[in-house]
Amino acid sequence: MTASSSRLRLGTRGSQLALWQANAVAARIREAGGPDPEIVVIRTSGDQLQQVPISEVGGKALFVKEIEEALLAGTIDLAVHSSKDLPAESPQGLSIAAVLPREDPLDAVVLPARLAFGSDVAPGAESVMPEASTLSRTVDDLDRLLVVLGESPVIGTGSVRRVAQLRRLFPHARFKQIRGNLDTRLRKLENGEYDALVLAAAGLRRLGFASKIAVRLPALSCVPAPGQGIVAVQTRDGDDAVLRHVVLIDDREAHAALRAERAVVEALGGGCQAPIGVFARPAYPADLELAAVVLSLDGSRAVYGMAQGTFEDAEAIGARVGAQLLADGARELLLEAERQNS
Repeated sequence: MTASSSRLRLGTRGSQLALWQANAVAARIREAGGPDPEIVVIRTSGDQLQQVPISEVGGKALFVKEIEEALLAGTIDLAVHSSKDLPAESPQGLSIAAVLPREDPLDAVVLPARLAFGSDVAPGAESVMPEASTLSRTVDDLDRLLVVLGESPVIGTGSVRRVAQLRRLFPHARFKQIRGNLDTRLRKLENGEYDALVLAAAGLRRLGFASKIAVRLPALSCVPAPGQGIVAVQTRDGDDAVLRHVVLIDDREAHAALRAERAVVEALGGGCQAPIGVFARPAYPADLELAAVVLSLDGSRAVYGMAQGTFEDAEAIGARVGAQLLADGARELLLEAERQNS
């Protein structure tokens, strides 16, 4: 089978969320008049190392390596990824050809049923790109959350970025690694292994668990991972037979945000094991507003950068913020994190 045949082979991981993403891309290609993609599940190294912290086994690239190899080899015609799993630079011969509209990019706190946390805001009622009023309400909820969790809660997360920023919000919390699919994580929460989980709001919403969200963490209190909430479609360079279908489903705003966010990480050296948060969102009068942070692993030190610009200048905006971060001291934090992880 080749890319020019009547079906497209779409490579994806086999997790519940990955299959949701793959099916969403397939549906959009069909709706745009393209062929009905055949979904090919590929088990990645990251899927096979569920009990080991990501930072100890080579980072998030392990979730895309085998899929990218299959795409380069021609055994699949396109690949669908959570864009935050992609390294800052695509392998030679591959490019991100399209992205879907961005889901809620923020991190979310999930509480067990035993911890009551009332709110006058219905889950899912907030805008995906939070306005100032929403951020204020979220901060109020965060103050209430500190009371509900108590003095030293056990918080589950597998992300060094989240831990570094959460230490600044919850200085007395204990952080415990958690891996596995969403159902497994929620079951561990209810079994009492954790007092709270911090997860991507996008995954919770996509899989029908928006009602589990107690608080969405303000974007500048816990800057999201680059690409969080964005589904990316990767193709081979020059494969026009595939590209003519894929470009029809591209979301311009989300793609510009992703380009800006990835450019920051590339400017910082592409590392994904250091605490780096990057978030671009539509703004006025500029098209994009970009915020980024690099932290020490313990969260005690942080360097922030911000910029605005047009969609067309997305990569330049990201490169500028990356250079600003390095000039303001981020390089030392990145080197320190590399030494501590080695």
